[in-house]
Amino acid sequence: MKRPHFLALLSILLFSALTRFINLGRPAELVFDEVYYVDGAKDYLAHGVELDKGAAEFIVHPPVGKWAIALGIKVFGDNPFGWRFTAALIGTVSILLVYLIAKQLFKSEFISVVAAALMALDGLHLVMSRTALLDIFLSFFILLAFYLLIKEKLWWAGVVFGLALGTKWSAIYVLAAVGIYLLFASRRYLLTPIQFGVLPLMVYIASWFGWFLSADGWSRNSKSNPLASLINYHREILNFHTGLTTDHSYQASAWNWLVLGRPTSFFYDDPKSCGADSCSQEVLAIGTPILWWAGLVAIFVAIGYFIYRRETSNGLILLFLLSSYLPWLAFPERTTFFFYAIAFQPFLILCIGFVLTKFLENEVTRKVRQQYTLAGVSLVALFFAYFFPLFVGQVITYSDWYARMWFSSWI
Repeated sequence: MKRPHFLALLSILLFSALTRFINLGRPAELVFDEVYYVDGAKDYLAHGVELDKGAAEFIVHPPVGKWAIALGIKVFGDNPFGWRFTAALIGTVSILLVYLIAKQLFKSEFISVVAAALMALDGLHLVMSRTALLDIFLSFFILLAFYLLIKEKLWWAGVVFGLALGTKWSAIYVLAAVGIYLLFASRRYLLTPIQFGVLPLMVYIASWFGWFLSADGWSRNSKSNPLASLINYHREILNFHTGLTTDHSYQASAWNWLVLGRPTSFFYDDPKSCGADSCSQEVLAIGTPILWWAGLVAIFVAIGYFIYRRETSNGLILLFLLSSYLPWLAFPERTTFFFYAIAFQPFLILCIGFVLTKFLENEVTRKVRQQYTLAGVSLVALFFAYFFPLFVGQVITYSDWYARMWFSSWI
């Protein structure tokens, strides 16, 4: 790596860490679904399973993400920084991972650094990196599985897919898509089902170790043996997910995620500490607008290139992106939220990276076009800076807050 690229990457990672860790304890209270996952993480540390006032509690998400949150609590204590530490760490590492993936796919230090910069400048990724929810861990494991796949470390990719599945069941769509692709691409009709079927399932079952070791878990003794009890438990979880249609003021159908139709407000307050008569403090899970709108265009361009050229790197990016996104369109009645899009957000960035490689193909105009690319990154940075108070829960005047509500659906 050339020195300028190394210094640029180092600066991006330092910026990413600072924006994720500084004031990580703000807000100083549980926000949105942190109330469930932080409580669950503390139960895991104390009992190995989740309990409600000492009694078995029915939980609808598997354990891996909550164990990750528990790690931060174990090290830094039961406080806002401890709750969110692991998410911030994983979020920062994800940016380095995007750089490594882009370098492997595009063979360009310039594009790789740009991809890392765009990842660091996305508001949704920043918000999810500063919040103790499961989805940042799901996003990381899917991204890591992609990296291992392109490095041809298929056994390890299978393990990581098991961890993704052990974080949220929605990883099953990506796992299935990758398994089917590899089955036909490699023609290893015995090995592939083991690597991307049996192995992830084994890792997933192992992730329930706390439930197996305790007699207090929900449905733990509902059948004659623990494995049958776990299967019985999973039937109930499946019934819950397929029947989840409860209305929520911030629910957003998947069709409007890419246009930022309805971002998710994790926290809102009107403190009296901004020097004005009316103040606002919000944590809004929203992508940096110009970046996401450019990403939407990049997806269609990438699809067009794939139809025309069938490049493997582009196809894999689209495979992971679309298998993370399209299944949600099949459940229009289900209660869904925009922040679920964090699972495919890194591949949105990689789509932009792919399109930029085509933009920079012409050697004669490459230097000029690199300047245009840097100008585009600078524009994204300006948007990021403008919306930054909403990403980190900074107290601002109500008029400044309202100026950032570009559409009524953002309120």
